[in-house]
Amino acid sequence: MNQLENYGVGQRFINEATLYPNYALARVISQHKGMYRIITEEGQRFAEISGKFSYELTHLSQYPAVGDFVMVSLGNANSPSIIHAVLTRKSIFERTALGLTGQTQVIATNIDIVFICMSLNQNYNLSRLERYLSIAWDSGAKPIILLTKSDLCQHIPTVLAEIERVALGCDVIVTSSFNESTVKRLYDFLKKGVTASFIGSSGVGKSTLINLLAGKQIFATSEIDQYDKGRHTTTGREMLLLPNGAIVIDTPGMRELGVSHADVGKTFADIEELVQKCKFSDCTHTNEPGCAVQQALLNGDLDERRLQNYYKLKREAKYEGLSSKEIETTKLNEMFREVGGMKKAKHHIKSLKKSNHHY
Repeated sequence: MNQLENYGVGQRFINEATLYPNYALARVISQHKGMYRIITEEGQRFAEISGKFSYELTHLSQYPAVGDFVMVSLGNANSPSIIHAVLTRKSIFERTALGLTGQTQVIATNIDIVFICMSLNQNYNLSRLERYLSIAWDSGAKPIILLTKSDLCQHIPTVLAEIERVALGCDVIVTSSFNESTVKRLYDFLKKGVTASFIGSSGVGKSTLINLLAGKQIFATSEIDQYDKGRHTTTGREMLLLPNGAIVIDTPGMRELGVSHADVGKTFADIEELVQKCKFSDCTHTNEPGCAVQQALLNGDLDERRLQNYYKLKREAKYEGLSSKEIETTKLNEMFREVGGMKKAKHHIKSLKKSNHHY
């Protein structure tokens, strides 16, 4: 049996693989430093990047990541396979690379569904939910909201009404680890061959949910061989095959994603639509006549918290990946935008000083 079929290979990847007739198709299922574990038609192998491929890469985001379909030369069973190419990604989660200005690091790829986990206790926060929705929409995966620890919430109908107003077009699942029947609702989405991931703050119950779905196999120790000394092959990202044939990418780094890779417009489609209705195209939505945003606030059709979070996420997206000096310059340009930017403002201040000096 073709083992790749168990790991979500689709016709689009099979078709693209024909462009590389000298190599075999595989999928990256875990990553540890410079070594990868891949699944091929025959089964699991270890792999590393070819020197030529590594030399041709110009950005960190071009390196293979968990979830990628790659083209490899298999070699013999006692040596690692060699990765020569990464096939076109249908979805991608990335974050700003630490210490590398202008570079992004890919966390996981080719995810079909992302479960946004939020517990119904002190963790419940609409602004945080909007942040995760923005990241999920931008990735290309379908976001589904997963509310955990429902046994701790006394006002679930009120919470659901609030979420419905901010999570336009998203399915919402309410679960409790004390009621396994609620967890089974995830199987409406977790079908054979579907790749999913879970994002959310620490402590919201992601690990508990994955344990319930996968059983103790998730913590099984790998076989001992020359590359894997009896421990997990990765300290972070890895792919898990569930008993029903669905696939979960366990990605601890997902909670560190920034909003530089976020679809703010889709998450706040209602506000974006209001902006288009403003009388003036350069409306600042403060005190201009004919401002549709301010009118919606007055009418109670738009919440002030949601509007402020919209502004906040747009600002973060603008500053993400910039150095502290670049952020300062960008902020100053924003402050002096009405007078033509910071350079003109400095020139204006110098002119005033000269004028005062003459007097």
